[in-house]
Amino acid sequence: MPVFSRTLRRLYVALAELTWSAVVAITLLHMAGSWLLLALAGEDGLVGSPVDFVYYYIVTATTVGYGDLSPATPLGRMLASFIVLPGAIAIFTAVLGKLLSAVSNVWRGRMKGLGNYHDRSGHDIVLGWHEGSTRRLLELLAAERRTGEPPTVLLAKDLEQNPMPDAIDYVRVERLADPEGLRRAGAGSARSIIVRGANDDETLAAALVASAICDSGHVVAHFDFETTADIMRRQDPKIETVTSMSSELMVRAARDPGSAKVANLLLSADTDDTAYSVVVPQNAASFSYKDALTAMRGRHNVTLVGMARHGNVDLNCEDSTEISAGDSLYYIADHRLDPGAIAWSKFGKETA
Repeated sequence: MPVFSRTLRRLYVALAELTWSAVVAITLLHMAGSWLLLALAGEDGLVGSPVDFVYYYIVTATTVGYGDLSPATPLGRMLASFIVLPGAIAIFTAVLGKLLSAVSNVWRGRMKGLGNYHDRSGHDIVLGWHEGSTRRLLELLAAERRTGEPPTVLLAKDLEQNPMPDAIDYVRVERLADPEGLRRAGAGSARSIIVRGANDDETLAAALVASAICDSGHVVAHFDFETTADIMRRQDPKIETVTSMSSELMVRAARDPGSAKVANLLLSADTDDTAYSVVVPQNAASFSYKDALTAMRGRHNVTLVGMARHGNVDLNCEDSTEISAGDSLYYIADHRLDPGAIAWSKFGKETA
């Protein structure tokens, strides 16, 4: 008796919730019952072939009604009218409703930050939400995204749903320093991760976790206080720290008029004369900084302003400085250069 009671309970729950197993079971039972009744009514034209019966059943369920197969006997017509047709249409409606509901639930889940983007690669991730500044940051990232590149993933807390569904994807977490949330955002294969928490403590923790999970991408963390940024540099030199430079810019603008405008141009992603960087590929032969300066200007009409090696930036290089594979070159241009379009093998040969 307990086994029978548990079976009935499970059957009741399945029917009440209209699970997929219940839908499949009802469909098979109704198809089998319809076939048996039509066979007893002598409708050999409908039940003589399994293919013909399935075809007739689906055409009936979808109310298409081609007319090439139909009951030939009065009893068959009565069975089709009161058993086959109502049951098949009801089952088809239930299946269609469940499919639409499943698609809608997936979409709503993604909108509410429940999506999973662990298999995404080459994208940017932004940790933390500040209404004005983060929205602007995401807009700039979207403007720089090339055709075919995956959209940015925002990982934040206290957001009910995706604030920019037409431009980004969203992962909701309880805390920014959440390894599982970062994995759902695809941090393991991300190109870059930008971290700005509610305060420096949250940023510090989130940046350290992001750096541990992000295998090859670049982690950038924004801090309000230079002391915290210095702690981060000593804790993990790979993480690039950013602090407010408003005081420095004010001094430069006062002593060197126009410096603030120059800085804004170099850092803005939606204006001309913006600063970019490119990494020298591993298969490129070494060349001098002077060769790079001449080639970049002559072939690509951009201005080389410096280089970086192992995190050390030099914006006033000697002409004889040797540039090797893995070094970064910084340049000023109207748009970002495609690394594959740069003729690295010709550096130095044009001026030789």
